Amino acid sequence: MDALIAILPGDGIGPEVTHEGVRVLNAIAKKYGHRFELQEALIGGAALDTLDTPAPEATLDLAREADATMLGAVGGPKWNDLPNDKRPEHGLLTLRAAMNAFANVRPVVPHKTLIGASPIKEELLIGVDIIVV
Repeated sequence: MDALIAILPGDGIGPEVTHEGVRVLNAIAKKYGHRFELQEALIGGAALDTLDTPAPEATLDLAREADATMLGAVGGPKWNDLPNDKRPEHGLLTLRAAMNAFANVRPVVPHKTLIGASPIKEELLIGVDIIVV
């Protein structure tokens, strides 16, 4: 399989997470003989600080062209006081609109060791395995 994958590290923990994701992709490529062309681009606060926009057109073009996009995270307290159209989160919203993506998929599976720390009654959490869209 050949694929172009856009890597958008973003802000905060995003670069660390995408770095590990790239390691996984490289391992998959090696094991199964795939060829992934990985192209990194700026989004969010990283793009704002460098290019004065949270969603550079080059990033949007890459995401549209790519077979897949790996997105880290966007935002952070550094940019909290900016107007909405300059905040890193605006980059994420712009990317979603450009990709015609409209939903978040959030799996919910409480870890057994953390159930006791939840404000929800333990008996209500045991066995929960749902996806919120």
